[in-house]
Amino acid sequence: MKENFIKSTLILIIGGFFTKILAMTIKIGMARVIGTQGLGLYMMLLPTFNLCITISQFGIPLALSKLISEDTRNNKKLFLSILPISIIINIFMMIFIILLAPAIANTFLKNKDLTISIYAISLVIPFTTTSSICRSYFFGKNQMLPHVISNLIEEILRLLIIIWFIPIIIPYGINITVCFLILSNIVSESISTIILLLYLPKNVTFHKNDFILNKTYVKESLQICIPNTTSRLIGSIGLFLEPIILTNVLLKVGYPSWYVTKEYGILSGYIIPLLLIPSFFTLAISQALLPTISKAYAKKDKALIKKKLKQSITLSLMIGVPTTIIMMTKPSLILKTIYHTTAGIKYLKVLVPICLFQYFQSPLGSTLEAIGKSKELMKITLLSTIIRTLLTFLLSYLKIGLWGLIIAISINILLTTILEYYQIKKYL
Repeated sequence: MKENFIKSTLILIIGGFFTKILAMTIKIGMARVIGTQGLGLYMMLLPTFNLCITISQFGIPLALSKLISEDTRNNKKLFLSILPISIIINIFMMIFIILLAPAIANTFLKNKDLTISIYAISLVIPFTTTSSICRSYFFGKNQMLPHVISNLIEEILRLLIIIWFIPIIIPYGINITVCFLILSNIVSESISTIILLLYLPKNVTFHKNDFILNKTYVKESLQICIPNTTSRLIGSIGLFLEPIILTNVLLKVGYPSWYVTKEYGILSGYIIPLLLIPSFFTLAISQALLPTISKAYAKKDKALIKKKLKQSITLSLMIGVPTTIIMMTKPSLILKTIYHTTAGIKYLKVLVPICLFQYFQSPLGSTLEAIGKSKELMKITLLSTIIRTLLTFLLSYLKIGLWGLIIAISINILLTTILEYYQIKKYL
Protein backbone atom coordinates (compact mmCIF):
# COMPACT_ATOMS: atom_id res chain seq x y z
CA MET A 1 0.00 0.00 0.00
CA LYS A 2 2.91 2.31 0.81
CA GLU A 3 4.46 1.80 -2.64
CA ASN A 4 1.10 2.35 -4.35
CA PHE A 5 0.52 5.60 -2.45
CA ILE A 6 3.98 6.99 -3.27
CA LYS A 7 3.77 5.86 -6.92
CA SER A 8 0.26 7.30 -7.36
CA THR A 9 1.28 10.57 -5.71
CA LEU A 10 4.38 10.95 -7.91
CA ILE A 11 2.39 10.24 -11.10
CA LEU A 12 -0.27 12.77 -10.10
CA ILE A 13 2.30 15.39 -9.06
CA ILE A 14 4.25 15.14 -12.33
CA GLY A 15 1.07 15.05 -14.39
CA GLY A 16 -0.50 17.81 -12.32
CA PHE A 17 2.58 20.00 -12.77
CA PHE A 18 2.38 19.87 -16.57
CA THR A 19 -1.41 20.15 -16.52
CA LYS A 20 -1.17 23.25 -14.33
CA ILE A 21 1.38 24.83 -16.66
CA LEU A 22 -0.94 24.18 -19.59
CA ALA A 23 -3.93 25.52 -17.64
CA MET A 24 -2.03 28.69 -16.76
CA THR A 25 -0.91 29.07 -20.38
CA ILE A 26 -4.56 28.73 -21.45
CA LYS A 27 -5.61 31.36 -18.88
CA ILE A 28 -2.86 33.74 -20.02
CA GLY A 29 -3.68 33.17 -23.69
CA MET A 30 -7.38 33.71 -23.01
CA ALA A 31 -6.71 36.92 -21.08
CA ARG A 32 -4.59 38.32 -23.89
CA VAL A 33 -6.95 37.32 -26.70
CA ILE A 34 -10.35 38.25 -25.22
CA GLY A 35 -9.11 41.08 -22.98
CA THR A 36 -9.94 42.04 -19.39
CA GLN A 37 -13.61 42.71 -20.16
CA GLY A 38 -14.05 39.38 -21.95
CA LEU A 39 -12.25 37.55 -19.16
CA GLY A 40 -14.49 39.30 -16.64
CA LEU A 41 -17.61 38.03 -18.45
CA TYR A 42 -16.20 34.50 -18.63
CA MET A 43 -15.28 34.52 -14.93
CA MET A 44 -18.76 35.82 -13.98
CA LEU A 45 -20.27 32.89 -15.90
CA LEU A 46 -17.88 30.29 -14.46
CA PRO A 47 -19.60 29.92 -11.03
CA THR A 48 -22.88 29.16 -12.84
CA PHE A 49 -21.08 26.60 -15.01
CA ASN A 50 -19.48 24.95 -11.97
CA LEU A 51 -22.80 24.88 -10.10
CA CYS A 52 -24.51 23.08 -13.01
CA ILE A 53 -21.67 20.56 -13.27
CA THR A 54 -21.81 19.89 -9.52
CA ILE A 55 -25.54 19.15 -9.60
CA SER A 56 -25.33 17.00 -12.73
CA GLN A 57 -22.51 14.84 -11.33
CA PHE A 58 -24.34 14.42 -8.01
CA GLY A 59 -21.19 13.18 -6.24
CA ILE A 60 -21.34 9.92 -8.23
CA PRO A 61 -17.64 9.98 -9.31
CA LEU A 62 -16.50 10.27 -5.68
CA ALA A 63 -18.91 7.55 -4.51
CA LEU A 64 -17.73 5.15 -7.22
CA SER A 65 -14.08 5.91 -6.49
CA LYS A 66 -14.46 5.30 -2.74
CA LEU A 67 -16.54 2.11 -3.07
CA ILE A 68 -14.31 0.63 -5.78
CA SER A 69 -11.19 1.34 -3.70
CA GLU A 70 -12.56 -0.74 -0.79
CA ASP A 71 -12.43 -3.77 -3.13
CA THR A 72 -15.36 -5.58 -1.50
CA ARG A 73 -18.00 -5.28 -4.26
CA ASN A 74 -18.78 -6.37 -7.80
CA ASN A 75 -17.61 -3.29 -9.71
CA LYS A 76 -19.72 -4.03 -12.80
CA LYS A 77 -22.90 -4.27 -10.74
CA LEU A 78 -21.92 -1.16 -8.78
CA PHE A 79 -21.39 0.86 -11.95
CA LEU A 80 -24.56 -0.37 -13.69
CA SER A 81 -26.65 0.19 -10.55
CA ILE A 82 -25.71 3.84 -10.25
CA LEU A 83 -25.52 4.72 -13.98
CA PRO A 84 -29.35 5.15 -14.42
CA ILE A 85 -29.37 7.72 -11.59
CA SER A 86 -26.67 9.72 -13.37
CA ILE A 87 -28.52 9.63 -16.71
CA ILE A 88 -31.81 10.81 -15.18
CA ILE A 89 -30.14 13.67 -13.26
CA ASN A 90 -28.31 14.86 -16.39
CA ILE A 91 -31.48 14.89 -18.50
CA PHE A 92 -33.40 16.90 -15.89
CA MET A 93 -30.48 19.29 -15.44
CA MET A 94 -30.24 19.99 -19.18
CA ILE A 95 -33.96 20.78 -19.39
CA PHE A 96 -33.76 22.95 -16.26
CA ILE A 97 -30.88 25.06 -17.65
CA ILE A 98 -32.55 25.55 -21.04
CA LEU A 99 -35.77 26.77 -19.39
CA LEU A 100 -34.04 29.12 -16.91
CA ALA A 101 -31.19 30.46 -19.08
CA PRO A 102 -32.81 33.88 -19.81
CA ALA A 103 -33.76 34.39 -16.15
CA ILE A 104 -30.24 33.51 -14.92
CA ALA A 105 -28.62 35.90 -17.42
CA ASN A 106 -31.03 38.82 -17.02
CA THR A 107 -32.08 38.62 -13.36
CA PHE A 108 -29.02 37.19 -11.62
CA LEU A 109 -25.98 37.97 -13.78
CA LYS A 110 -27.46 41.26 -15.08
CA ASN A 111 -26.14 40.58 -18.57
CA LYS A 112 -28.49 39.32 -21.31
CA ASP A 113 -25.51 38.64 -23.60
CA LEU A 114 -24.65 35.63 -21.42
CA THR A 115 -27.94 33.85 -22.23
CA ILE A 116 -26.48 31.99 -25.21
CA SER A 117 -23.50 30.85 -23.11
CA ILE A 118 -25.85 29.46 -20.45
CA TYR A 119 -27.66 27.48 -23.16
CA ALA A 120 -24.25 26.12 -24.15
CA ILE A 121 -23.67 24.82 -20.60
CA SER A 122 -26.64 22.45 -21.00
CA LEU A 123 -24.93 20.80 -23.99
CA VAL A 124 -21.61 20.37 -22.14
CA ILE A 125 -23.06 18.68 -19.03
CA PRO A 126 -23.35 15.04 -20.23
CA PHE A 127 -19.79 15.09 -21.59
CA THR A 128 -18.23 16.32 -18.34
CA THR A 129 -20.26 13.81 -16.30
CA THR A 130 -19.20 10.89 -18.50
CA SER A 131 -15.55 11.89 -18.29
CA SER A 132 -15.70 12.22 -14.49
CA ILE A 133 -17.36 8.82 -14.04
CA CYS A 134 -14.68 7.16 -16.19
CA ARG A 135 -11.95 8.80 -14.09
CA SER A 136 -13.55 7.58 -10.86
CA TYR A 137 -12.95 3.95 -11.85
CA PHE A 138 -9.21 4.51 -12.22
CA PHE A 139 -9.00 6.51 -8.98
CA GLY A 140 -10.72 3.65 -7.16
CA LYS A 141 -8.27 1.16 -8.65
CA ASN A 142 -5.36 3.46 -7.73
CA GLN A 143 -4.38 3.66 -11.41
CA MET A 144 -3.49 7.31 -11.94
CA LEU A 145 -1.70 7.18 -15.32
CA PRO A 146 -4.90 7.12 -17.48
CA HIS A 147 -6.23 10.17 -15.61
CA VAL A 148 -2.96 12.08 -16.07
CA ILE A 149 -2.66 11.28 -19.79
CA SER A 150 -6.30 12.17 -20.52
CA ASN A 151 -5.96 15.43 -18.54
CA LEU A 152 -2.82 16.49 -20.40
CA ILE A 153 -4.35 15.81 -23.81
CA GLU A 154 -7.53 17.62 -22.74
CA GLU A 155 -5.56 20.76 -21.76
CA ILE A 156 -3.47 20.63 -24.96
CA LEU A 157 -6.68 20.56 -26.98
CA ARG A 158 -8.06 23.57 -25.10
CA LEU A 159 -4.85 25.50 -25.73
CA LEU A 160 -4.94 24.68 -29.46
CA ILE A 161 -8.58 25.78 -29.65
CA ILE A 162 -7.68 29.16 -28.11
CA ILE A 163 -4.69 29.61 -30.44
CA TRP A 164 -6.43 28.53 -33.65
CA PHE A 165 -10.12 29.31 -33.28
CA ILE A 166 -10.63 32.20 -30.81
CA PRO A 167 -9.03 34.79 -33.17
CA ILE A 168 -11.50 33.61 -35.84
CA ILE A 169 -14.53 33.78 -33.51
CA ILE A 170 -13.80 37.02 -31.65
CA PRO A 171 -14.83 39.39 -34.52
CA TYR A 172 -18.39 38.03 -34.10
CA GLY A 173 -18.58 39.55 -30.61
CA ILE A 174 -17.39 38.84 -27.08
CA ASN A 175 -20.61 37.05 -26.08
CA ILE A 176 -20.25 34.58 -29.00
CA THR A 177 -16.60 34.06 -28.02
CA VAL A 178 -17.51 33.23 -24.41
CA CYS A 179 -20.17 30.81 -25.69
CA PHE A 180 -17.57 29.17 -27.94
CA LEU A 181 -15.19 28.76 -24.98
CA ILE A 182 -17.94 26.91 -23.08
CA LEU A 183 -18.79 24.67 -26.06
CA SER A 184 -15.12 23.80 -26.60
CA ASN A 185 -15.41 21.63 -23.47
CA ILE A 186 -17.47 19.15 -25.53
CA VAL A 187 -14.46 18.39 -27.73
CA SER A 188 -11.91 18.22 -24.91
CA GLU A 189 -14.10 16.13 -22.58
CA SER A 190 -15.02 13.72 -25.43
CA ILE A 191 -11.37 13.10 -26.33
CA SER A 192 -10.54 12.67 -22.64
CA THR A 193 -13.31 10.06 -22.26
CA ILE A 194 -12.14 8.13 -25.34
CA ILE A 195 -8.60 7.97 -23.94
CA LEU A 196 -9.87 6.72 -20.56
CA LEU A 197 -12.00 4.04 -22.25
CA LEU A 198 -8.90 2.72 -24.04
CA TYR A 199 -7.38 1.91 -20.64
CA LEU A 200 -10.37 -0.09 -19.39
CA PRO A 201 -9.93 -3.89 -19.10
CA LYS A 202 -10.51 -5.53 -22.49
CA ASN A 203 -11.87 -8.82 -21.14
CA VAL A 204 -14.96 -7.33 -19.44
CA THR A 205 -18.20 -9.07 -20.42
CA PHE A 206 -21.74 -8.13 -19.48
CA HIS A 207 -24.49 -10.58 -18.63
CA LYS A 208 -28.22 -10.08 -18.21
CA ASN A 209 -27.97 -10.29 -14.41
CA ASP A 210 -25.44 -7.45 -14.33
CA PHE A 211 -28.15 -4.99 -15.37
CA ILE A 212 -30.41 -5.84 -12.43
CA LEU A 213 -30.42 -2.93 -9.97
CA ASN A 214 -28.58 -3.75 -6.74
CA LYS A 215 -30.45 -1.82 -4.02
CA THR A 216 -27.61 -2.21 -1.50
CA TYR A 217 -25.11 -0.66 -3.88
CA VAL A 218 -27.50 2.18 -4.69
CA LYS A 219 -28.07 2.86 -0.98
CA GLU A 220 -24.33 2.82 -0.21
CA SER A 221 -23.64 5.14 -3.13
CA LEU A 222 -26.36 7.59 -2.15
CA GLN A 223 -25.03 7.75 1.43
CA ILE A 224 -21.86 9.21 -0.09
CA CYS A 225 -23.43 11.09 -3.02
CA ILE A 226 -26.02 13.09 -1.09
CA PRO A 227 -23.77 14.74 1.56
CA ASN A 228 -20.93 15.16 -0.96
CA THR A 229 -23.22 16.75 -3.54
CA THR A 230 -24.82 18.93 -0.87
CA SER A 231 -21.37 20.06 0.26
CA ARG A 232 -20.22 20.82 -3.29
CA LEU A 233 -23.59 22.37 -4.08
CA ILE A 234 -23.34 24.70 -1.11
CA GLY A 235 -19.88 25.79 -2.22
CA SER A 236 -20.99 26.20 -5.83
CA ILE A 237 -24.10 28.16 -4.81
CA GLY A 238 -21.86 30.43 -2.76
CA LEU A 239 -19.62 31.02 -5.79
CA PHE A 240 -22.69 31.41 -8.02
CA LEU A 241 -24.11 34.10 -5.72
CA GLU A 242 -20.75 35.85 -5.26
CA PRO A 243 -20.67 37.89 -8.52
CA ILE A 244 -24.42 38.47 -8.29
CA ILE A 245 -24.27 39.89 -4.74
CA LEU A 246 -21.09 41.81 -5.47
CA THR A 247 -22.45 43.35 -8.67
CA ASN A 248 -25.81 44.32 -7.20
CA VAL A 249 -24.44 45.83 -3.96
CA LEU A 250 -21.54 47.70 -5.58
CA LEU A 251 -23.83 49.12 -8.26
CA LYS A 252 -26.27 50.17 -5.54
CA VAL A 253 -23.60 52.04 -3.55
CA GLY A 254 -22.39 53.92 -6.61
CA TYR A 255 -19.67 51.91 -8.36
CA PRO A 256 -19.95 51.82 -12.19
CA SER A 257 -20.64 48.50 -13.95
CA TRP A 258 -17.32 48.57 -15.84
CA TYR A 259 -15.40 48.86 -12.55
CA VAL A 260 -17.11 45.79 -11.01
CA THR A 261 -16.60 43.65 -14.13
CA LYS A 262 -12.97 44.73 -14.52
CA GLU A 263 -11.93 44.32 -10.87
CA TYR A 264 -13.78 41.02 -10.46
CA GLY A 265 -12.15 39.80 -13.68
CA ILE A 266 -8.71 40.75 -12.33
CA LEU A 267 -9.32 38.99 -9.01
CA SER A 268 -10.95 35.85 -10.47
CA GLY A 269 -8.98 35.68 -13.72
CA TYR A 270 -5.49 36.75 -12.58
CA ILE A 271 -5.01 36.61 -8.81
CA ILE A 272 -6.98 33.52 -7.72
CA PRO A 273 -5.52 31.26 -10.47
CA LEU A 274 -2.04 32.48 -9.56
CA LEU A 275 -2.60 31.69 -5.88
CA LEU A 276 -3.90 28.25 -6.81
CA ILE A 277 -0.86 27.24 -8.87
CA PRO A 278 0.44 24.96 -6.06
CA SER A 279 -3.00 23.32 -5.82
CA PHE A 280 -1.93 20.76 -8.43
CA PHE A 281 0.43 19.41 -5.74
CA THR A 282 -2.09 19.23 -2.90
CA LEU A 283 -4.78 17.91 -5.28
CA ALA A 284 -2.43 15.14 -6.42
CA ILE A 285 -1.77 14.17 -2.82
CA SER A 286 -5.46 14.15 -1.89
CA GLN A 287 -6.41 12.12 -4.98
CA ALA A 288 -3.83 9.47 -4.12
CA LEU A 289 -4.83 9.65 -0.45
CA LEU A 290 -8.54 8.85 -0.94
CA PRO A 291 -8.25 5.20 -2.13
CA THR A 292 -5.39 4.50 0.30
CA ILE A 293 -7.24 5.78 3.36
CA SER A 294 -10.57 4.25 2.21
CA LYS A 295 -8.92 0.84 2.12
CA ALA A 296 -7.20 1.41 5.48
CA TYR A 297 -10.47 2.58 7.03
CA ALA A 298 -12.27 -0.53 5.74
CA LYS A 299 -9.60 -2.56 7.59
CA LYS A 300 -9.91 -0.29 10.68
CA ASP A 301 -6.21 0.61 10.49
CA LYS A 302 -6.19 4.02 12.25
CA ALA A 303 -2.40 4.05 12.60
CA LEU A 304 -1.95 3.91 8.83
CA ILE A 305 -4.58 6.64 8.30
CA LYS A 306 -2.75 8.98 10.70
CA LYS A 307 0.59 8.20 9.09
CA LYS A 308 -0.62 8.90 5.54
CA LEU A 309 -2.37 12.10 6.61
CA LYS A 310 0.79 13.40 8.31
CA GLN A 311 2.84 12.56 5.21
CA SER A 312 0.31 14.38 3.02
CA ILE A 313 0.31 17.54 5.13
CA THR A 314 4.13 17.57 5.27
CA LEU A 315 4.35 17.23 1.48
CA SER A 316 1.78 20.01 1.05
CA LEU A 317 3.80 22.37 3.22
CA MET A 318 7.01 21.54 1.33
CA ILE A 319 5.53 23.19 -1.75
CA GLY A 320 3.22 25.66 0.00
CA VAL A 321 5.79 27.48 2.14
CA PRO A 322 8.37 28.24 -0.62
CA THR A 323 5.57 29.34 -2.99
CA THR A 324 4.16 31.70 -0.34
CA ILE A 325 7.59 33.23 0.32
CA ILE A 326 8.26 33.81 -3.40
CA MET A 327 4.85 35.41 -3.99
CA MET A 328 5.19 37.63 -0.92
CA THR A 329 8.65 38.90 -1.84
CA LYS A 330 8.28 39.21 -5.64
CA PRO A 331 4.57 39.86 -6.39
CA SER A 332 5.04 42.47 -9.13
CA LEU A 333 7.70 40.41 -10.92
CA ILE A 334 5.43 37.33 -10.97
CA LEU A 335 2.40 39.27 -12.26
CA LYS A 336 4.47 41.08 -14.89
CA THR A 337 6.12 37.88 -16.09
CA ILE A 338 2.94 35.82 -16.32
CA TYR A 339 0.25 38.36 -17.28
CA HIS A 340 2.26 41.34 -18.58
CA THR A 341 0.50 43.51 -15.99
CA THR A 342 0.65 44.37 -12.30
CA ALA A 343 -3.13 44.77 -12.03
CA GLY A 344 -4.40 43.24 -8.78
CA ILE A 345 -1.04 43.33 -6.97
CA LYS A 346 -2.73 44.81 -3.88
CA TYR A 347 -5.10 41.82 -3.74
CA LEU A 348 -2.23 39.38 -4.19
CA LYS A 349 -0.19 40.80 -1.30
CA VAL A 350 -3.10 40.34 1.13
CA LEU A 351 -4.24 36.87 -0.01
CA VAL A 352 -0.83 35.16 -0.35
CA PRO A 353 -0.20 34.47 3.37
CA ILE A 354 -3.85 33.47 3.93
CA CYS A 355 -3.73 30.92 1.09
CA LEU A 356 -0.97 29.01 2.88
CA PHE A 357 -3.74 27.53 5.04
CA GLN A 358 -5.58 26.37 1.93
CA TYR A 359 -2.82 23.84 1.20
CA PHE A 360 -4.02 21.86 4.23
CA GLN A 361 -7.61 21.61 2.99
CA SER A 362 -7.26 19.01 0.22
CA PRO A 363 -5.60 16.32 2.40
CA LEU A 364 -7.92 17.05 5.34
CA GLY A 365 -11.04 17.02 3.14
CA SER A 366 -10.04 13.79 1.36
CA THR A 367 -9.40 12.09 4.70
CA LEU A 368 -12.85 13.07 5.97
CA GLU A 369 -14.41 11.70 2.77
CA ALA A 370 -12.40 8.48 3.00
CA ILE A 371 -13.40 7.75 6.61
CA GLY A 372 -17.07 8.27 5.82
CA LYS A 373 -17.47 11.71 7.39
CA SER A 374 -19.05 13.42 4.38
CA LYS A 375 -21.84 14.85 6.55
CA GLU A 376 -19.34 16.66 8.78
CA LEU A 377 -17.59 18.05 5.71
CA MET A 378 -20.96 19.22 4.41
CA LYS A 379 -21.67 21.07 7.68
CA ILE A 380 -18.27 22.78 7.54
CA THR A 381 -18.88 23.87 3.94
CA LEU A 382 -22.35 25.15 4.82
CA LEU A 383 -21.14 27.24 7.76
CA SER A 384 -18.10 28.72 5.99
CA THR A 385 -20.10 29.47 2.81
CA ILE A 386 -22.87 31.24 4.75
CA ILE A 387 -20.28 33.36 6.58
CA ARG A 388 -18.42 34.17 3.34
CA THR A 389 -21.64 35.16 1.54
CA LEU A 390 -22.92 37.29 4.42
CA LEU A 391 -19.58 39.05 4.81
CA THR A 392 -19.40 39.76 1.06
CA PHE A 393 -22.91 41.25 1.19
CA LEU A 394 -22.41 43.34 4.33
CA LEU A 395 -18.84 44.54 3.72
CA SER A 396 -19.62 45.58 0.13
CA TYR A 397 -21.93 48.26 1.57
CA LEU A 398 -18.90 49.92 3.19
CA LYS A 399 -17.84 51.26 -0.23
CA ILE A 400 -14.45 49.56 -0.09
CA GLY A 401 -14.62 48.09 -3.60
CA LEU A 402 -13.64 44.42 -3.78
CA TRP A 403 -11.98 44.48 -0.35
CA GLY A 404 -15.19 43.20 1.23
CA LEU A 405 -14.86 40.07 -0.92
CA ILE A 406 -11.14 39.77 -0.12
CA ILE A 407 -11.87 39.81 3.63
CA ALA A 408 -14.70 37.28 3.17
CA ILE A 409 -12.41 34.92 1.19
CA SER A 410 -9.70 35.17 3.87
CA ILE A 411 -12.05 34.34 6.74
CA ASN A 412 -13.56 31.48 4.71
CA ILE A 413 -10.14 29.87 4.16
CA LEU A 414 -9.12 30.15 7.82
CA LEU A 415 -12.45 28.91 9.19
CA THR A 416 -12.67 25.92 6.82
CA THR A 417 -9.12 24.77 7.61
CA ILE A 418 -9.62 25.04 11.39
CA LEU A 419 -12.95 23.18 11.35
CA GLU A 420 -11.63 20.36 9.11
CA TYR A 421 -8.63 19.91 11.41
CA TYR A 422 -10.93 19.81 14.44
CA GLN A 423 -13.08 17.06 12.86
CA ILE A 424 -10.00 14.98 11.96
CA LYS A 425 -8.67 15.37 15.50
CA LYS A 426 -12.05 14.36 16.90
CA TYR A 427 -12.41 11.13 14.92
CA LEU A 428 -8.78 10.00 14.82
